[in-house]
Amino acid sequence: MIHKTAIVNSKAKISNNVTIGPYSIIGPNVVIGENTVLQSHVNILGDVEIGKGNKIYPFVSINEPQDLKYKGETTKLIIGNNNKIREYVSINPGTVGGGGKTVIGNNCLFMVSSHVAHDCQLGNNIIVANNVAIAGHAIIDDNVVIGGNSAVQQFTRIGKMAMIGGMTGVSRDVIPYGLSMGNRNLLHGLNLIGLRRAKFDNRDILTLSDAYKEIFATKNLTENLNKLNGSFKDNPLVKQVLEFITKDKKRSICTPFS
Repeated sequence: MIHKTAIVNSKAKISNNVTIGPYSIIGPNVVIGENTVLQSHVNILGDVEIGKGNKIYPFVSINEPQDLKYKGETTKLIIGNNNKIREYVSINPGTVGGGGKTVIGNNCLFMVSSHVAHDCQLGNNIIVANNVAIAGHAIIDDNVVIGGNSAVQQFTRIGKMAMIGGMTGVSRDVIPYGLSMGNRNLLHGLNLIGLRRAKFDNRDILTLSDAYKEIFATKNLTENLNKLNGSFKDNPLVKQVLEFITKDKKRSICTPFS
């Protein structure tokens, strides 16, 4: 159903059972999947592909990147399925310099007034609380929770199932399963509650906890990794942490000593 006050370009591709509410504006290069609901006053412009079963609340704005280098090039935004995008959220497509594509996965919740900037890559089941600002080129893995009024600096990575405390400035990469908070983020241990809720094996959680103590035993991360007991590396949770730390990166790793 398309409300009579909505302005939907004739070239937009609108699937079956899509609801577009009052005073919404949909541009010509927009694709909207089945059973997606745009409540009212939703503005979507640019090359945007939205999947199935999403619910987009009033005054959401999807528009060109907030990057002074952007000169109107064709870049893309891809949003997956079953996401909830609450009031006043803003999301930007990619830029040529950043790969040309912003991607959001499935089953995410973006609370009121949160922002996803250009060229970000977000996974599945992510919760972004009220007023969180995610700057350009950030990479956020599955099942991450970001507390309210936090800011994620550009090019920052946040690993799988990490939790960011409210009002945190994320200027350093956060390891998978990490718990990070602070004016400029420090690592405060592991997201043990999240791991237990996800029903990981208790032995794997204990092994990860022991490995964490060795990895961050001192400020010298490289030396700590070289000394790490080889048996830890067989643990799937520890493997993910080590791969994250050793991967090419633009930001330093958040540690308890940052």
